[in-house]
Parts: sequence; structure tokens; C-alpha cells
Amino acid sequence: MKLRLTALNGRFCVVRLAAGAALPAWFSLAGPLAAASRTEDELSLLSPEQDVPAEVPGERDLRAFKVAGPLDFAETGILAAIAGPLAEAEIPIFALSTFETDYVLVPAARFEEAARILAERFEILD
Repeated sequence: MKLRLTALNGRFCVVRLAAGAALPAWFSLAGPLAAASRTEDELSLLSPEQDVPAEVPGERDLRAFKVAGPLDFAETGILAAIAGPLAEAEIPIFALSTFETDYVLVPAARFEEAARILAERFEILD
């Protein structure tokens, strides 16, 4: 049985803020996919693109695939199975893992190409 990927609707943006920055007022976890990660070096935010003010710099116009979950922590190689073929096609990714599953975002302009490549290993759902 092939693993399934769901193509999420909408476009997303990844923003990098200073490590000590507060969460901006425009950021919300209410979207279909949103995340905030803080390290000693940065605060990274993933948000629906329409929520990010135009003057905020970031990587925009991203589309997302969701790996059908929940995934068992003992499963290995799932992200590698996605990242490898996309890397061979020189399609950049932004990967995000949650407790239950993985998400991979690619530039929207290359989304259909990425879907064709991934369909060789995964079942792609709309």
C-alpha cells in the first residue's frame, strides 16, 4: 500500500524574525496550516500567505503536501522518500513535522511538477 499525500488548498508563506521577536499581531494558529518555531537564532513562522502583510519579507507562494497520518515514530525514510526525488528535480522544499505527520511545501510554480514526481511513490489526493 502506498502512503498518501494530500494536496492542501491555499498558499503559504514562511517568515524569519529575530530570535527575541514577539509573535506579531497578524500571526494566528487558526489557519489550515500554521506553525511557530523559536530557536536561539530565529523565530520562524509558517502562515497562510493572505495573513502575512505585504511589507513582511518571507518566502511566499508556497503550496503544501500533507502525509496521511498518524505516522508511527518507528517509521523511517518518509521525508527522504519525498525530499530525494524533489531534490533530483531541483525543486526546493520546506519540511515541517508534527507529532502525527509531515508536511512538505514547494514553490507553487513547481507544485504540479512535484505532484507528478511524488505520484510515482505516493497516492496523491486533492
